[in-house]
Amino acid sequence: MTSDALNPQDVWLLPGWQNSDDGHWQSLWQQRYGYQRLEQHNWQHPLRGDWSIRLQETVLDAPRPVTLVAHSLGCVLVAWWAAHSHAAKTRVRGVLLVAPGDTEQDSLRAAVPGWSPVLLQTLPFPSILVASENDPHCSLERAQTMAQGWGSRMVNAGAAGHLNTASGLGLWDSGHALLHTL
Repeated sequence: MTSDALNPQDVWLLPGWQNSDDGHWQSLWQQRYGYQRLEQHNWQHPLRGDWSIRLQETVLDAPRPVTLVAHSLGCVLVAWWAAHSHAAKTRVRGVLLVAPGDTEQDSLRAAVPGWSPVLLQTLPFPSILVASENDPHCSLERAQTMAQGWGSRMVNAGAAGHLNTASGLGLWDSGHALLHTL
């Protein structure tokens, strides 16, 4: 995928639990590049079925195949949705999966009930998974297991926390460059 091939109207940002704040790279990408944010009905108490339906509606309503950019719980959403949607095979060009949240960890399982287990079926579209060596919500080893299960190319971002605002990534140009390599 070249930069010319990315129409901002076809790129959908999928934030995780509690949405992405104004300083998050997803919000900065939305402002800078004009990408679309998938708005969920309830950011504080996410229900997997509700979030999956919103993603399904968005993909089906899009005039052309989409590119997805998921963070944290958004990554788990993509895996679940892709395993259950026929649209995933034909309506998604690729996905950038960033800092997946391991909803099988005790802390996350309690915080976002209904999101475990994480489905580890091969995704029907190209994908890159970016993980950090010190993410409190997913160990690097677990992220490698997810990447293998999803058939994703794994990128180690080093010690970058949860790859969010607290990580100090700003516009995260290297992540944006990865999006263009799908």
